[in-house]
Amino acid sequence: MSSGAMIWFEAAFLGLVQGLTEFLPVSSSAHLRIIGPLLPSGGDPGAAFTAITQIGTELAVLIYFRREIGRMTKAWFASVVGRGQRGDPDARMAWLVIIGTVPIAALGLLFKDAIEGSLRNLYITATVLIVFALVLAAADRYGHKQHDLRRLTWMHGVLFGLAQATALIPGVSRSGGTITAGLIMGYTREAAARYSFLLAVPAVLAAGFYQLFKTWGQPGPIGAGPTALATLVAFAVGYWVIVVFLKLVSTRTYLPFVYYRIVLGVVVLGLLQIGVLSSL
Repeated sequence: MSSGAMIWFEAAFLGLVQGLTEFLPVSSSAHLRIIGPLLPSGGDPGAAFTAITQIGTELAVLIYFRREIGRMTKAWFASVVGRGQRGDPDARMAWLVIIGTVPIAALGLLFKDAIEGSLRNLYITATVLIVFALVLAAADRYGHKQHDLRRLTWMHGVLFGLAQATALIPGVSRSGGTITAGLIMGYTREAAARYSFLLAVPAVLAAGFYQLFKTWGQPGPIGAGPTALATLVAFAVGYWVIVVFLKLVSTRTYLPFVYYRIVLGVVVLGLLQIGVLSSL
């Protein structure tokens, strides 16, 4: 296989990984960071590639939740212009998503250089995979899992947002952070998962399009064409994962993901020690 064809194949494979892991509490950014250097061409695909391919998975969210998001958007605009019904639950949910997006937007801008640089150290990624696996296990074991999203309060909306912001560190997982916070606050597994999907939409799309415009026409580890292919693959696979994941979490625990995170973290630490992977 020629080097050009290999780049396209690797990009498609990374898109597959992105689609499979974005909505699971295992950290898609960690997987791209770990797998990239192990591919024939080698090297970290970069924060920009990760952010852009996440556009594909968030488009899957927009399509899957299109009716819910449509109602929320319409109700929000009505509330802004003063024509909405007082206490409209869709408008309230839209405002909660906006408020919950503020922490990750503010911290993302404040720590932009670290997020794109030092925080991508694989020792940090592996350690975070293990530590947050234990936090998720505790939340899943001891959380009351009683509340649905109708019980979502303004304070909980902020706490969900702060939990999402922890995903700026590869290894935490955007869905994992918000789901863990939801379980700790007493929400059901399905409610926490659904809200994590909705909460991610504005932040991920904003980050993805920012990186897209920022890197447009500039050379990078992976070119524009292969990145577009990876984004398309991530969209198709991500939509399928949403469907399956929401069905699973209503009846199953998160323990398989906990074990997977711990094993992956330990394997990465081992590969770093024997020199197969480089920390930077």
